[in-house]
Amino acid sequence: MKKIVATVLAGALAFAIAVEPLQAQQVLVDPKAWAAYKVQFLDPSGRVIDNGNGNISHSEGQGYGLLLAYLSNSPADFEQIWYFTRTELLLRDDGLAVWKWDPSAKPHVTDTNNASDGDMLIAYALALAGTSWNRSDYIEAAARMAQALLSEAVVEAGGRTLLLPGVEGFTPPGRIDGPVVNPSYWIFEAIPVMALLAPSDRWQKLSDDGLALLKSLQFGPRKLPAEWVSLARGPAPAEGFDAEFAYNAVRIPLYLARAGITDKALLSRLQHGMTANGAPATIDLATGGVKTVLADPGYRIVNDVVACVVNGKKLPPTARQFSPALYYPSTLQLLGLALVVKKHPECL
Repeated sequence: MKKIVATVLAGALAFAIAVEPLQAQQVLVDPKAWAAYKVQFLDPSGRVIDNGNGNISHSEGQGYGLLLAYLSNSPADFEQIWYFTRTELLLRDDGLAVWKWDPSAKPHVTDTNNASDGDMLIAYALALAGTSWNRSDYIEAAARMAQALLSEAVVEAGGRTLLLPGVEGFTPPGRIDGPVVNPSYWIFEAIPVMALLAPSDRWQKLSDDGLALLKSLQFGPRKLPAEWVSLARGPAPAEGFDAEFAYNAVRIPLYLARAGITDKALLSRLQHGMTANGAPATIDLATGGVKTVLADPGYRIVNDVVACVVNGKKLPPTARQFSPALYYPSTLQLLGLALVVKKHPECL
């Protein structure tokens, strides 16, 4: 235990030294947009509500909420979201968050497994906010979560370093076709920060192997990754899941762009493969058939960001108009706009 604590504190110190605190943080999310987001999705308790999924809350949503509060330079909102997160979700013995909280159930936590992308988002946002706002408690909490992720969810299998979607249920013997991964769980922009918080060369390997894996996942006529991928032998759509490019996978090009990964061939292939009638869509991998066209501006902005990064194309007016309806696409829209404001203002 003493060794773990020392590692966590050393990682926190390394992060604080490596990242210079911002004297005047750039506001990357428009205050009016953030206010509209809060009205629609943020409960006074600090719970981020997924209104497209039975009004549940989850670690992913709390992580996104923390990140958007940071990008909005809203310390009070950040603390509100963090209070709910640490008191209602950080219940596991390993330092990771339970993934699901249901307001209609008693007890509210209905699944105690973690979701590794949610954990990484929470740790990433805590690290950024702690550094910018001089909150050592945030940095230390981030370091503990990063160390827990490294210990529990980052694994080696088949010569690759992988991020398990959750600690339980994705590897043998319980999962015969395991390891099973979700390519959209690699938050590439956050991984270098994890390496500062919990120093290990495994983080760079995780990033490199995740990108290489993503490039290799070209299923069906549209050459798209599956949402859930078995790596027991060669990569294949995992058993028990629909063989599809689905809602989670739509964010992959946005994650790449936000991390500064501007591989034009990869981004263009993903954009072309997932587009139908000018908008992202969920795709049946075997046939290439369109299952659902995702017309919300929050989904469309993923293609708009790719067009900006690859071709310097300006965002259409609809991408810049924020009228939140559903939690997930509204979140993607604000993350997309924040990226363009920071790195590609020529596209505005």
